[in-house]
Amino acid sequence: MFRTGNLDRLLLISLLTLILFTLLYLFRFIDDNALTNWRWVFNGVRLERVLLLVFLGTVLSALPAKVVPPERYAFPFVLSFLIVLPLWREPEAILDTSRYFLQAKHLEVYGVGYFFQEWGGRIRAWTDMPLLPFIYGLIFRHLGESRLYIQVFTTLLFSSTVLLTSLIGRKLWDTERGFYAGLFLMAIPYLPTQVPLMLVDVPTMFFLTLSLYTFLQALEKGGPVRIFIAASAIFLTIFTKYSTWLMLGVIPLTALAYRPRGPGANIRSTAAVLITAALLASAVFLWKFDVFWRQIDLLLSYQWSGLRRWQEGYGSTFFLQTHPFVSLAALYAVYAAVRRKDARFLVAGWFAIFVFFLQVKRIRYTLPLFPFLALMASYGLNEIRDRELKGYICYCAVATSLVVLYTLYLPFLQRMSTANLMEAGAFLDSLEAETVTVYTLPQRRSIANTAVAVPILDLFTDKRLLYCQEPRTVDERVRRSPLRFTWDFRRPDFYSREGCFRSPVFVMISSRLGERAPEGLFQDGKALRELRSFGKYTGIFRYKTLVTIYSIETSLSEHLGSGAGSPLPDRTRTCEILPK
Repeated sequence: MFRTGNLDRLLLISLLTLILFTLLYLFRFIDDNALTNWRWVFNGVRLERVLLLVFLGTVLSALPAKVVPPERYAFPFVLSFLIVLPLWREPEAILDTSRYFLQAKHLEVYGVGYFFQEWGGRIRAWTDMPLLPFIYGLIFRHLGESRLYIQVFTTLLFSSTVLLTSLIGRKLWDTERGFYAGLFLMAIPYLPTQVPLMLVDVPTMFFLTLSLYTFLQALEKGGPVRIFIAASAIFLTIFTKYSTWLMLGVIPLTALAYRPRGPGANIRSTAAVLITAALLASAVFLWKFDVFWRQIDLLLSYQWSGLRRWQEGYGSTFFLQTHPFVSLAALYAVYAAVRRKDARFLVAGWFAIFVFFLQVKRIRYTLPLFPFLALMASYGLNEIRDRELKGYICYCAVATSLVVLYTLYLPFLQRMSTANLMEAGAFLDSLEAETVTVYTLPQRRSIANTAVAVPILDLFTDKRLLYCQEPRTVDERVRRSPLRFTWDFRRPDFYSREGCFRSPVFVMISSRLGERAPEGLFQDGKALRELRSFGKYTGIFRYKTLVTIYSIETSLSEHLGSGAGSPLPDRTRTCEILPK
């Protein structure tokens, strides 16, 4: 299949892939990733089985390396979408989902005008920017409140980022480097785990990449239409996350490094793009100046200083959460670009400038810049002359990352306690009741607020949730905690309707199964009959969301008078009575 002269080198790459994976396993103790730590994901998993799958992956990598030409940009786009599909089964593993869901649901329930008027007021915004919650809210309002629609949207953005990365590589250098840059995005196993989640990191990555691509178009061809498109893309990127304000430093850097029409044209196009984007952004800032000012103050006084405490090591990020072939190729690319005096490499090198000069050591904060890392790696890989060998190295990295993703990361994420919310939501949808009362108990080991699990449960069920608890007092320890935002949760109106404890279903979210609700919660000593409990837990994270679902037993006359809905199916496991 391959030329005879290549077989020795292909075998060497295969052997190196297996050896590197084994070494990473042996040195997994250096991994300090906060979500998919290799020390955790390998619990109960046999190394031999994973190594066998990695070996099979290297064998199968020979086929696309031989038959897929680098001109086929549709291939990485389609492949990236297919890769994410099995991950739609993972739960919402990060509590930030709660904030974005609540903001989006306000738009769904009350409309676009209310969202614009109350964002940052009744719609609690923390340090979030409005663009992505606004888009999520539009999806809920016009397509339906379903996580599936959000996942389709974020997956399309991820695949589009892969395509844009390839197109940027082609503009800066050539077709091959663009193609392999797109593929290398799939050799970062941590990245696809974030795609199905209702967060803002992956969409931010898309808008940042879109800004760079449209700006390259404006520099190359000019014209008012392209300039306005580039300015609009930058404007949208500004309102995805505050961190993009620094990341957008790549735009003036690109203007210095990429001059397809000469310095004069570059200056005019760059000035036109930046001034237009600034005017558009200024209008929004003036509209909500007080909100943005409060957020910036919180960022400077709380989150910026917190960056020094909420860190992960570079070894974890660039060798365990990213395939070593990507990191090593990116490192070699720096040497190759300096040797060639290639100014255009500064565009891809923005990743290294941002991450290492600013000492950003948390993978979620660097995620929007991963396309630049992939461009660096592709540039280094291009130093190999043989096209088949380049392709084989790239596909081996992708195949190994997919093995890690499906055999280690996905099963681990599905064991997290947040999976209980997903499974409980599906069970609630199987019941006939229309409303569900939710009650939360304080965490026993975590300082986070259990109440933020309520919106996440809402994401997974079509039932109307009723939540009548008042906010709890904030502990002083919370103020410097990365989970401080969980105590910013305030019960929205659509959860605090009358008849909270008259619904036929009662859901209790706690950090330990078997916990009892406080005395006096129900009047007349109503009986609770347990229908189902969900107690998945990895044994690692302090914050736990264990769910128990009850039916509320009432007298026949009271039940008929409450209008609570039709009786529940008999799924009883145990019967418990709450004290008066």
